[in-house]
Amino acid sequence: MLNVPSQSFPGSSSQQRVSSGGRSKVPLKQGRSLMDWIRLTKSGKDLTGLKGRLIEVTEEELKKHNKKDDCWICIRGFVYNVSPYMEYHPGGEEELMRGAGSDGTDLFDQVHRWVNYESMLKECLVGRMAVKPAFPKDYHEEKKLLNGMLPKSQVTDPLAKEGPSSPSYDWFQTDALVTIVIYTKQKDINLDSVIADHRHDSFRAETVIKDYSYLIHIALSHEIQEDFSVRVVENVGKIEIVLKKKENTSWKCLGHPLENHNSLIPKKDTGLYYRKCQLISKEDVTHDTKLFCLLLPPSTHLQVPTGQHVYFKLTITGTEIVKPYTPVSDSLFSEFKEPVLPNNKYIYFLIKIYPAGLFTPELDHLQIGDYVSVSNPEGNFKISQFQELEDLFLLAAGTGFTPMVKVLSYALTNIPSLRKVKLMFFNKTEDDIIWRSQLEKLAFKDKRFDLEFVLSAPTSEWNGKRGYISPALLSEFLKRSLDTSKVLICICGPMPFTEQGMKLLHDLNFSKDEIHSFTA
Repeated sequence: MLNVPSQSFPGSSSQQRVSSGGRSKVPLKQGRSLMDWIRLTKSGKDLTGLKGRLIEVTEEELKKHNKKDDCWICIRGFVYNVSPYMEYHPGGEEELMRGAGSDGTDLFDQVHRWVNYESMLKECLVGRMAVKPAFPKDYHEEKKLLNGMLPKSQVTDPLAKEGPSSPSYDWFQTDALVTIVIYTKQKDINLDSVIADHRHDSFRAETVIKDYSYLIHIALSHEIQEDFSVRVVENVGKIEIVLKKKENTSWKCLGHPLENHNSLIPKKDTGLYYRKCQLISKEDVTHDTKLFCLLLPPSTHLQVPTGQHVYFKLTITGTEIVKPYTPVSDSLFSEFKEPVLPNNKYIYFLIKIYPAGLFTPELDHLQIGDYVSVSNPEGNFKISQFQELEDLFLLAAGTGFTPMVKVLSYALTNIPSLRKVKLMFFNKTEDDIIWRSQLEKLAFKDKRFDLEFVLSAPTSEWNGKRGYISPALLSEFLKRSLDTSKVLICICGPMPFTEQGMKLLHDLNFSKDEIHSFTA
């Protein structure tokens, strides 16, 4: 009997890992929306062609199903009949046909790894790929590796050649406290490198080291209090996590290892981990954009690095839907007024509500006190891109402004080499401009910051720039303060805006290293 994959398994990471290209969407026919697909999966119709049976699929059998009306694709060992889904796929039929009759895992990871395909395609599950009987010589070692456990020989070779040295951990106790110490052997570790969660009797601490993830995952031997503290000694790369005992008794051991404990694996191969966050407030920002404030559980330590995002997960009509959102500051001025406390438990999001959409109306219907599942941070933006930066250009359209909020604040506050920051903000009308007054005050206050609004459908009274992203607008805007200035250009917006912008930037001879595209 095959095990049907759990609906709750999340996609592993996000398209922001991949370079600028992103995913192109195609116009879908009427009656072919995501909601229509969900209705079809609930209709009881046989979408596999196997009348409810699950089978083991050989490679030979998989290869036979390579046509549009008979298209099977394997993703992570499970085979799906995607023919019924063809007309509902936002990327179009051609995109799906690229994986027809084959293992499409790599293709899927390149394009939209974060999508919760197990929930979306559960009614299309044909079965599991048949396991080949041949085993490698060191089968027992290989099996451990597949389970996420990295024996010492695997940690030091080949990972040592490609990635960081393997971290290690230790623990000690007093009557009231237990301290877990992680030795990362890196000097660029800070508080937002560590994500820790205590749930029931299990404790999970993930440390992001370059493009790898080191995990401590333990069923604790005794109960602890909800809150704990995390401290980082940056110059030696040491992390101290201090847990408070519920009873002042001596622990004989820290606990028992759980899945993937003490493993170091590439970040792209890790699954997303979620915790439930409580909605604290919801404020109107524009006519269709709201500022949501979420409270992290007391048993969680999580700080989203600048330029990265998280995923929200909601169950809508029985199907889990996942969407990426970039946290913002509560105000453009909050980081100038006072430093953000390391134990800050609030996360803010600027979210546009689409009345005809599937996800954002559901999000908007949440009441104060309700919960939404929020993932670990994801994304490939690196703060190191700011090193010795002299000119920062930001190109944003609509809610593509959201990743720019923290990028802007961080640059103005922390980069001493910075001469100029310029934001070109594209919107349809004046009413659509997010935080207009705050942006104008910031430009007045900090002479390094220049601001330009561009509207595509302004009123006759509008005296500013008009139109869409174009060579004329960009060539005038993207002028370096010095001919030799080190430049970074960040761009974010709807896919057509970002794709057109990337093309124009390359035409203007900016290099890949000078451009960062936020796509998801």
